[in-house]
Amino acid sequence: MTVKLNPNEVVLKAGDTNQVVDEKTVDGKLIVTNQRIYFRTITEESERFNLEIMFENILDVIFYSKGFFLAKGLNIVTRDGKNYVFPLKKRDEIGQLINKMY
Repeated sequence: MTVKLNPNEVVLKAGDTNQVVDEKTVDGKLIVTNQRIYFRTITEESERFNLEIMFENILDVIFYSKGFFLAKGLNIVTRDGKNYVFPLKKRDEIGQLINKMY
């Protein structure tokens, strides 16, 4: 898994997570740079779930906790009406970083 960065783009935070798509989970890595957010899958079979979210396209970042063991994560809502759900252990760190960027 490689991410081609733009000139002057720097990785600020990265973490292992999965993306919840239609009640299924896709394992991958969430990468926050100074220009955008990437989700890259671990396996080649699920590369269709790779995504890139530009900060100017983010409408809202929602912190959530649910379940008996309080699974934590981020729900990123984009201006085109899409929701991206990422369970994260470092939810607060990454969520605050994203909030500063958009």
